[in-house]
Amino acid sequence: MPEIDPLPLAELTTLRTGAAPARMIDATTRDELQAALAGTWAAAEPWFVLGGGSNLVVGDEPFEGTVIRVRTRGVERLPGSRPGTARVRVEAGHGWDDLAAYTVVEGLAGVEAMSGIPGTVGAAPVQNIGAYGQEIAQTLVEVELLDEHQDQVVTVPAAELGLGFRTSVLKEHYGSTAIRRAVIFSVTLELTEVGDAAAPVGGSRLRAALGLEADASVTLAWIRDHVLATRRGKGMLVDPDDPDSWSAGSFFQNPIVSAEFARTLPDGCPRWPLEPEIEPMLVIPLDRFDGYIPPRAAAPAEVKLSAAWLIEHAGVRKGFSLPRSRAAVSSKHALALTNRGRGTAAEIAELARFIQQRVQQESGVLLQPEPVLIDVQL
Repeated sequence: MPEIDPLPLAELTTLRTGAAPARMIDATTRDELQAALAGTWAAAEPWFVLGGGSNLVVGDEPFEGTVIRVRTRGVERLPGSRPGTARVRVEAGHGWDDLAAYTVVEGLAGVEAMSGIPGTVGAAPVQNIGAYGQEIAQTLVEVELLDEHQDQVVTVPAAELGLGFRTSVLKEHYGSTAIRRAVIFSVTLELTEVGDAAAPVGGSRLRAALGLEADASVTLAWIRDHVLATRRGKGMLVDPDDPDSWSAGSFFQNPIVSAEFARTLPDGCPRWPLEPEIEPMLVIPLDRFDGYIPPRAAAPAEVKLSAAWLIEHAGVRKGFSLPRSRAAVSSKHALALTNRGRGTAAEIAELARFIQQRVQQESGVLLQPEPVLIDVQL
C-alpha cells in the first residue's frame, strides 16, 4: 500500500485550500485502492477519497485522518445493449475531460456537452454532473463500488444510485452524511455511435448555449470545441494563469422551489420547470377490486431557479470581495467563489455566508453549497 509523505491539500484542490493531512495514500491500481480502504476502515480513523480535487473545500487545519488519492486510469470499450450504441467502462481515477475527449475521437455521443468539467470519472455519478442539458444520469448504466467496511466490490445499476439534480445516495451534502457510504471503482456508460459526421443537435439548452438554430447540424468535435470555449469564457476551465478558475466550480446549487413560491419572485428571474415524478403503478388485486380507483395525488409543480441571478440581484456582483479578504466572486461568473492567491478556507466560508444572507434577505431563498465541505462550516 503506497503511503506517501502528505502533501498540502491546497496543492491538490482547485480552490487551493487545505493543509497537509495526517496521512496520505496514492492508489494507482484497484488492488491498491481496495487495500488502502480496508486498512483505513480497520484503523477506524477519519478518511476521504480525493480525485481531481475540483469539488472540495478543505479546512485550514490539518485533516486528522487519511486521504486516499484515487489515481487508477483506463477506458475499455464494450458492445452496447442495442445496435448503434457502445459502452465504455472507465476506471474511477480517469480524468473526466480525458474521457469526454476520448468519446469525441471515437464518435460516441452522450457526454460531449460535459467537456471541460474538471475532476475524475469516479466522482461524476456522486453528484450526477451535468452541463447544457446533458447529465451523466442519461448515459450511466452501472458502477462498481465498495461499500464502507465491506470486503467485496459489487456492481450497482444506475437505478439504485438515487440520481437527482446534482445528487445521489453517494453524495455527502452539507450538514448530512451520504445515504450510502461507498467508493466507486469504475463507471460504465452507454453512448450512441454517430461517427465524425455532422448531425442535428438535440436539446434546446445546448443549442442556445452554442448559438445554434434548431435545424443546425454539427460534429461532436465542433460541440466539444465550442463548449470548452464557452467554459473558458466563464472561468470554468482550470487554468493556472487565470485566478477566476481557482475555484470549486459553481459554489451554490441552483435552488429547486415550488412553482407557487417561484411566482412570488420577479418576472426576470430565470426558472426552468422540472419534470414531475411519476408515481408508481397502482395494482389492485381482482379479488379486492370494488370498482373504485382512488385518485392519484397531484405532485406539486417544482421549478429550478438560477442561483447566479439571485446572487447578482441581491447586490453581489461579479468580482465582489469583502474588505481585506483574498476570496472573491469570479469576475466572469457569479456562481464561482475564487481564491485570489493564498486565500484561506475561512475567507471562502465568510464570503459564502455573506452571499447566503444577502440572497435570503432579498428573495427568501437559502442557497445551499454544491461542493463537499471538509472541516469547514458555513
